[in-house]
Amino acid sequence: MRKAMIKESPITSPLSIKTESSEVLCLYEMRRWRRRRTKEDWAMEEDNKLSCVAKRFLPSPIQQLSLLAQQCNAINLAEGFPDFPAPLALKNAAVSAINSDFNQYRHVQGVCDELAKVVKKTHGLNVNPLTDFSICCGQTEAFAAAVFSVINPGDEVVIFDPSFDTYANVVSIAGGIPVYVSLDPPKWTLDTNKFLKSFTDRTKAIVLNSPHNPTGKVFSKDELDAIAGACCANDCLAITDEVYEYITFGDAKHVSLASLPGMQERTIITSSLSKTFSVTGWRVGWAIAPAFIASAIRNIHVRITDSAPAPFQEAALIALRSPPEYFESLRRVGYKLPKSCTLTDVHVSTYSAENKVDCVEEMIKQVGVVAVPGCGFFQTDSSREKGVDKDYSYQNRYIRFAFCKSHATLTSAAQKLNEANFEFLKMH
Repeated sequence: MRKAMIKESPITSPLSIKTESSEVLCLYEMRRWRRRRTKEDWAMEEDNKLSCVAKRFLPSPIQQLSLLAQQCNAINLAEGFPDFPAPLALKNAAVSAINSDFNQYRHVQGVCDELAKVVKKTHGLNVNPLTDFSICCGQTEAFAAAVFSVINPGDEVVIFDPSFDTYANVVSIAGGIPVYVSLDPPKWTLDTNKFLKSFTDRTKAIVLNSPHNPTGKVFSKDELDAIAGACCANDCLAITDEVYEYITFGDAKHVSLASLPGMQERTIITSSLSKTFSVTGWRVGWAIAPAFIASAIRNIHVRITDSAPAPFQEAALIALRSPPEYFESLRRVGYKLPKSCTLTDVHVSTYSAENKVDCVEEMIKQVGVVAVPGCGFFQTDSSREKGVDKDYSYQNRYIRFAFCKSHATLTSAAQKLNEANFEFLKMH
């Protein structure tokens, strides 16, 4: 009798099966119903369960290329992490902190105290270590918490293009509107008139990353003066990313925007230990801001991650007390490069819109060097500048190499690129 019931029962949603049906029959119907559903049905159901925020973001091409690099044993110049070891004193300090049981939630006030001394000595800024700091899980979280602290839905945020895509993504999550101002190649200079035209009555903040990723540009004093003047004139905040401040080339010297007249009270500085001390995995960063903004950043930080890793905060004390010679040594790591050449050393002569990712993948396989398609850093064609009579095809002509690597790594990569018979590339 049961076999007959099973054979004749129609295929319906398991939700329509009567409660008096046997457990065996219910399970059988569930399996039959699942088998009849198509891949499109499953994809639609999964899509409906995701938020609109989650659906905006695709997997990071940098991470995908790095995975391919590992499989091909290629030199990774895609990810922006140093490949030279962290200072031994820092590693020993972290081990000591772990062994001393600094392993629970913890705010190490000493980090703020040391940072206050550093920014005073380096940039001439007087900051209160008790009120003007938030220690976060890396610069990325510090930046996100800063944006969430000051940006409301509909606020416009000016971002220089090309840029690290996290900036625009975080602004969008907050409901803000990224407004892109393109830097002009080949030296990636700022057109002041174009920048000033980007401001409207909805502009709330600008984002400044200097030294700049991906171009390596260090914004000049004249450019910084123009940015500061616009911020003051428009009562606009500035959120800066200064993680590369000690990694510059030639005569270039980093100047913090907050150090310019009228800017400390409207600037949020974000930075971290990651690049300076080759500890990108430690996730110790900070935001420095006027007290009322720093308080908001701390409140958001606590609700997202609670605290930065305790033993690495302890080790940060050693890092921040490093002698000036350590920071100067960073300028001697790697090549002596022309100003703002991080994006221009390799020109991709036949780099069409269809093959930009394929080009990089082929370079991994044929040359054994990993880079990132430069087009992923450009957003101008979808911004307010779209109506401007200007050719943006140059965006497809670049690939980005991360130069925060050892001299040996960079020398080996250059040798591979020069020796390779690779039709996409022409070294300048």
